Amino acid sequence: MKIARIAKYSVMALILGAMAPGRVTAQSTRNHAASSKVQQLTTAQGALLQAVRESTARFKDVSVAEAEGYSLLFGCVTGPDSGAMGLHYVNMALVGSGGVDATKPQIIIYEPQPDGHLQLIGADFLVLADQWDKAHPGQGAPQLMGQLYHYFESPNRFGLPPFYTLHVWAWKPNPKGAFVNWHPNVSCAAFSGQAP
Repeated sequence: MKIARIAKYSVMALILGAMAPGRVTAQSTRNHAASSKVQQLTTAQGALLQAVRESTARFKDVSVAEAEGYSLLFGCVTGPDSGAMGLHYVNMALVGSGGVDATKPQIIIYEPQPDGHLQLIGADFLVLADQWDKAHPGQGAPQLMGQLYHYFESPNRFGLPPFYTLHVWAWKPNPKGAFVNWHPNVSCAAFSGQAP
């Protein structure tokens, strides 16, 4: 099955995300403490952040995510100069569904902490383009509560077919924007490795 073929690469695709700063207020943070920077969001963007928070609050305990079919793939995702994304726990059944639903993110994102626990920081929504385009001919990229997914062509550096993705930094506000790819205040320094 196509979904099984991409399981190994789906998390890497999440490195690429959505965009768009906007206007509702979100505090930027450093080390989980509020700073003086404020990101303005639209009312719709604020509603999306709230919906994602409400639907993922139970995943503050990573064992709940694992019990619901999410598993860690590819260790801790870092960027060369843009911060990091953290640990991606992917639910392959949700990736395979092709759904766009703020209450059902395909990926839950965590940041490893120095004390060994994982801090919930956001969610990522991934839809394979061919699957979406067949089901929604002529509609273009998916949207989640008005926030447009970002499209990536093939070939791409991950060897994936074309896909759409949207990051939502719902639990660790991002000073660069709530829906951008990378988080400058996320670190993988505390990640001790992934069991084979």
